[in-house]
Amino acid sequence: MTLSEIATVSGKGGLFRIVSPTKSGVILESLDEQKTKLVATTSHRLSLLHEISIYTTTKEGTVPLEAILRKIHSEYGADTGVDANADPSELKAFIKSVLPEYDETRVYVSDIKKLVRWYAVLLKYVPAIFEEKKEEAVKSTEAEPEVAIAEEEKEVKAEKKPKAEKKEGTKTSKKQSEK
Repeated sequence: MTLSEIATVSGKGGLFRIVSPTKSGVILESLDEQKTKLVATTSHRLSLLHEISIYTTTKEGTVPLEAILRKIHSEYGADTGVDANADPSELKAFIKSVLPEYDETRVYVSDIKKLVRWYAVLLKYVPAIFEEKKEEAVKSTEAEPEVAIAEEEKEVKAEKKPKAEKKEGTKTSKKQSEK
């Protein structure tokens, strides 16, 4: 499972796994013990986690949620030291340790609380999200030399092929061929 398969619905607590699309929306299943199902229609505000980012003061302006979650996982593992009910100053210190360049004016304490809650839920119910990138990184570094060799071979073959020259006067129209 990836972050593109996990969504949040405005007004509903928690995270949801996308089960399947319907004619008027999608079927969602909560990522908790209850496994409640919900049909999200166009009237619901649905956000996929891979589309969410956090504002920063850098030139780019934002950092994807996935990068922040991975950084939290690499630095803190299973124990972040804070929970969603922590003091606002503790939550701000936590996000500052993970993302020092976050925009303090546009990232609210409620956003940090969501981040902490989401991280706990993902770690508990979908820990494979944090492990997939490691496997993909190993596979991509192994595959890179082969791709480079294949591209070089294409370039060499393209250089060897002579370009076809157009011959003038070989085209005949239908009317000429019928005469």
